Amino acid sequence: MAQVFNSLFGGGKAEAKPVAGDSDFADFAGSPGAASDAFAGAGPGIAARPYSKWYRLDQRFTLSDFKTEGIIFAVMAVFLVVHYIGSRLNRSKARAWAKAHAQLLAGEFALVGFDRVPAAVRAQEDEAAALETLAAATTSADPSKLLKENSIYEFASYASGRQNVAFVDTKLKLVKRFNPFMVIAEHILSFFVESLPPSVDTLEATLYPFDGKEALTVPGFAAGAANKSTYDGFVWAIVNKDRMKTVRDERFDVSITVTKDNAKLPAWLTVMSESAEITDALLTPELIKAAETAGENLDYLIISDQPIDKPTTLDEITARKRVFLKYRLPSDDNYESLLPIFSYFVRSADVLVQAAHLRAEVLRKIKNTREEIVKHIKKADADEKAEERAFEREKLRKQKRDAELSALDAKAQKKYLEREREKELRKASKKTTMRA
Repeated sequence: MAQVFNSLFGGGKAEAKPVAGDSDFADFAGSPGAASDAFAGAGPGIAARPYSKWYRLDQRFTLSDFKTEGIIFAVMAVFLVVHYIGSRLNRSKARAWAKAHAQLLAGEFALVGFDRVPAAVRAQEDEAAALETLAAATTSADPSKLLKENSIYEFASYASGRQNVAFVDTKLKLVKRFNPFMVIAEHILSFFVESLPPSVDTLEATLYPFDGKEALTVPGFAAGAANKSTYDGFVWAIVNKDRMKTVRDERFDVSITVTKDNAKLPAWLTVMSESAEITDALLTPELIKAAETAGENLDYLIISDQPIDKPTTLDEITARKRVFLKYRLPSDDNYESLLPIFSYFVRSADVLVQAAHLRAEVLRKIKNTREEIVKHIKKADADEKAEERAFEREKLRKQKRDAELSALDAKAQKKYLEREREKELRKASKKTTMRA
């Protein structure tokens, strides 16, 4: 009976045979003793897993198997470290500029930075504040609030609340130190492409004078008093000779001036003006001294009433008076030499209100220059409209021709095309005869 039961339900002993084609389980293809040894130590009722290096990662892999991953992580780590260091360097450079200019700006403007309430007003609202606190509030500013970070390489500042000046916008454009590969590429390209100079740390500031429009923005300002802040419009600049060609190519307003050296200025600076009388009025000893102190870090100081981009329509040629300053930031963050030119820039509106009132002959010459610009724009606009009309006429003629051809049979189409070809040949021969 037992033999029958075993034969029916497989109770007999069977020899362990190796599984063909699976090398991972070759170790268990031996005698039953090997299997019993592999299960040794397993508790009662627990199906223990047989020992094999397949289940031991430290035996299946070595560090050499992760070379690619290691290289990727190392490169990522380098990028992160360089990005972190470059970002900190740029922020540190921006803070150094803010610290050097905070007191100057606070002494000239009521509102410095991006606070909604001027420092002096906050001091007045505090009943416990003494007069010393109020005086300090009007001559100092918090450098941390002076700048706003638009990006890791661009910072902005703002100041308003001053006689003759509506507001001043300032931008710091720094080298992308967080991406050295881009910096290296820019330097390499600059050797081959003249129009792509390598990036440098620069300040670009724009001053917007009131020019008699105080009543539009300052509540309760008398119209008669506003007329005292007006001055005549023109384009005048002192420009670093090394950057003169780039400035003339990039800016339309400067392109209408005449370049002439001045003996009062350093050899590396030149004057770009619409009239010698304007130069005599604006080239003050204070400006000359400030430009000499700034050295070759100064790119330009431009006084303009014309657009920067070349106007293509009459609406774009609207006069808008502004003063522009651009200089390169020193590598050692020492701004002592650049503070005088920035101070003159802030006070330039006062100089213009006092001195920029020109004779009628000079104003007539400036007006003629503006009228020539308007004429060129009108002519270009008329030529463009004429081209559009000619294009529309040609388009209608082709539509009419195609309609006539489609209404004819094959024989008539052939005759039509022959007549058209003969007509074109007659026109061509007539043109040749007229030229001869």
